[in-house]
Amino acid sequence: MEPKEYQVRALRQIGTYLQLLYDWRLESEQVASAVGPIDFPGKAWGKVEGLYRPYSPRRDGLGRDLPCFCLKIPTGGGKTFLAVKTIDLIHTNYLKRRTGLVLWVVPTTQIYHQTIRNLRDRDHPYRQHLDIASGGRTVIREKADRFTPQDVKESLVVLMLMLPSASRRNKEVLRVFRDSGGFADFFPAEDDTQGTARLLERRANLDAFESQSAFWGKQIKTSLGNTLRMLNPAIILDEGHKAYSDTAQETLRGFNPSLIVELSATPAQGSNILVDVSGIELHREEMIKFDLHVVNKASPDWKDTLLDSHKKLEELNAKARDYEAQTSRHIRPICLIQVERTGAAQRGQGKIHSEDVREHLLKVIGVPPEEVAVKTSEKDELEEVDNIGGLMSKDCRIRYIITKQALQEGWDCAFAYVLAILTNPGSRTALTQLVGRILRQPFARKTGVKELDESYVYCFQQRGQELLEEIRQGFRGEGLGDLVGRVAVEDEEAGWREEERVCAIRAGFHAVAEQVILPVFATRDGANWRKVSYEMDIASRIPWDQADLAPMYDLTLSMIEEKDIEQVARLSEDTSKVLELKGTASLRTGALRLDPVFVARHLLDIVPNPWVAQEFGHTVLARLLEKRAEAVVTNNFVFIIEELRKHLVQERDRLSERVFRDMLSTDALRFLVIANDLGWTLPQGKKKARPPWLAKRTNAPLERSLFDPVPNDLNAMEQRVAWYLDDQDKLLFWYRNVPKQDYAVQGWRRGKVYADFIFTDVDETGNGFNRVFVVETKGMHLEGSDDTKYKKALFDTCNELAKETTLGQLGLKLHAKGICFAVVPELEWERRFNELFA
Repeated sequence: MEPKEYQVRALRQIGTYLQLLYDWRLESEQVASAVGPIDFPGKAWGKVEGLYRPYSPRRDGLGRDLPCFCLKIPTGGGKTFLAVKTIDLIHTNYLKRRTGLVLWVVPTTQIYHQTIRNLRDRDHPYRQHLDIASGGRTVIREKADRFTPQDVKESLVVLMLMLPSASRRNKEVLRVFRDSGGFADFFPAEDDTQGTARLLERRANLDAFESQSAFWGKQIKTSLGNTLRMLNPAIILDEGHKAYSDTAQETLRGFNPSLIVELSATPAQGSNILVDVSGIELHREEMIKFDLHVVNKASPDWKDTLLDSHKKLEELNAKARDYEAQTSRHIRPICLIQVERTGAAQRGQGKIHSEDVREHLLKVIGVPPEEVAVKTSEKDELEEVDNIGGLMSKDCRIRYIITKQALQEGWDCAFAYVLAILTNPGSRTALTQLVGRILRQPFARKTGVKELDESYVYCFQQRGQELLEEIRQGFRGEGLGDLVGRVAVEDEEAGWREEERVCAIRAGFHAVAEQVILPVFATRDGANWRKVSYEMDIASRIPWDQADLAPMYDLTLSMIEEKDIEQVARLSEDTSKVLELKGTASLRTGALRLDPVFVARHLLDIVPNPWVAQEFGHTVLARLLEKRAEAVVTNNFVFIIEELRKHLVQERDRLSERVFRDMLSTDALRFLVIANDLGWTLPQGKKKARPPWLAKRTNAPLERSLFDPVPNDLNAMEQRVAWYLDDQDKLLFWYRNVPKQDYAVQGWRRGKVYADFIFTDVDETGNGFNRVFVVETKGMHLEGSDDTKYKKALFDTCNELAKETTLGQLGLKLHAKGICFAVVPELEWERRFNELFA
């Protein structure tokens, strides 16, 4: 499971802050006796580069400084993946251990079941990342389960808890805070009055039976709640904005956590937002299905809306079958249908009932019964689907899901494409809650089929402007407010379409735009040429037998050997000592064992051949065992896997670059254009788009953009570049290259490189151009990164090949004299652009 670019950026930011937290906590502990405690979370926050938001301090149940930060991740952004990776960083960078307790708090039953199912599945990427973090010693527990001090000492225990269970009004009511006896091992014995007193002095917020007149005096409740207060868990708070009531905050902080990580698409006011991911970033990384098409039917009959939804689903199914035939990737589009009533006794009361919809689908439209499922609080026909691999399994046949309330936060399926809202036009629609349920892109990768990369909503007789506002509210509620402009609303009755405009090429640019055909890397395919494919042409040729594992053989390992220790004490003859140590023995080594198969499982996303991956694991472990004791190698097993992964990524990139350059040197690969079959041309027709629109810094209209108007989906740096380009007299026109859609260069790494801008200078006539520029901009936080270095190297190669290739091959006709590829960093972009135009 390879992280997306925004996820890599997020994890880098999280890791930086956690390391700063550790450093400032140490300093706080060192100076506490002299100057008193310092706000170490706030001090660390202030040292994070590029983080300008103020820090809002928190305190735990004992009044100590409590680190708390929020990851703002829109719906469909992979927040659970970021959560499990954050757990790893917490233990690596901040807590400096691999064991302990993590309290994972979720707000709804749907999210609860979905999360715990994935965390318990040892083949699921989320669980595999946790296993890497813990060295294969991950334990998943629920509220009713028991765990022991030994579990917490030896393993990474993840305890799942529902928010209602964690938030209490009457502490005697809920089981979490009741004395259960199941956690007695965490507390002093009932007759140990001195131990109890000392513990209550250190943990003053422990619940206790208040009576002092009992035989053993004041007693601590052996509840789960008290156990949490003892263990200082790291808390993962899913949908963190739902836990900002005074009661919820008091309860969660009262668990005396080591830190709290909030996950939210719409953080509450006062949240410490450490990572802020935009909807545009998700869209660029192919995580969500956009555009969103909303059709407001004029017909007063809900059956017409259902029929249109069915027609759209049939159209999508045909596209999906063609796509599977070409790619072997299975997609089965699903329609979600929201009704007004589901109860058995509620049918026939003038409301749209789930069984009315099922009956119409089966008897009138002709849908097979096995393709329809109802999900309600009384009837959940999706339960049995889990036994065959879930809704995304090839064996599942469900294409219609009817529900009233089940499509709330936490429910999502990437195959869900169509949402039919069959609520009474007089009632408020549920778009604000349902809008995120159909947005997730299957396999987090665009198909290239327009219809399968977008999503669809059908409703009837809603008021157009009110409908639009509900959609906007829904997007903001999913953290996707910056994508509101990508919603197309059609109102049949009013003949109205929301603010959509036609973007056309400016007058005078048509002829010159046709002269620009940009080259691509192409490989021989028999007597012909085709665009190069990373998987087919590069990855398949990587000579893994030439991977250099030598650096792994000299890996520096920690000599500290973790063992379980048994200490035996006896009464001392020296009355001043009372007890003396009789002996110490190592009971057994840690739970890890050296297993090449375990290593291979964690390498398959890098080395796709399992036999090769297992051989790598076996070889590295064998060579390390030649130089180190088995106990030392075992103790460092997780560290070895992490370092091997990093090293193999470097080797993969090194070997794939060699493959790429060898293909160039043997003429198996070229950078060229052959007529119009290979190469990329600037869009020639008209495009439809929605606001907001980009204007100059002065709010004056743009003058030199190829298209007018230009949708404003640019980040701050890209806006500054666009403003600069539009003011250049030496420039003929500029074009915003749309990521995942327009011109891309496929190099020796998997991801294609989509430049940000394509522009041309102006020639002596003022009506043509001499050179074409393809420019990628890089933010300050990415300067010097591995990705930036790769793109610079790739663009340097493009420039060299462009010089060697004839103008005809490059597709630069008429007055064109050259093409230039450039990666421009944020700190020097204006100087570099001046040089380009010089």
